[in-house]
Amino acid sequence: MWIGWIELDVLLGDVHSLKGKRSVIRPIISDVRRKYSVSVAEVDAQDLYRRSVVGAGLVAASRAHAVEVLDAVEQFVAYRPELELLTARRRIIASDDA
Repeated sequence: MWIGWIELDVLLGDVHSLKGKRSVIRPIISDVRRKYSVSVAEVDAQDLYRRSVVGAGLVAASRAHAVEVLDAVEQFVAYRPELELLTARRRIIASDDA
């Protein structure tokens, strides 16, 4: 069993309030969850209205599948016109890595 996760640090475009931030981040989280069947949430910078850190995680039978899904999630977020992907940090571990 393989466990993988990715943290995506994003800068939001024309957003001037936390309410505006929610209107941008919620659809992205919803789309990622639905399209890639991963657990996803805003995991940091909740009090900053132009920044967000979105985390996604999954459990997979093979390392290749985990890499493929995390690559797809990163690409999906990176190509969103309403934000700029600043950094992407990922980790993939096997269940027997203690």
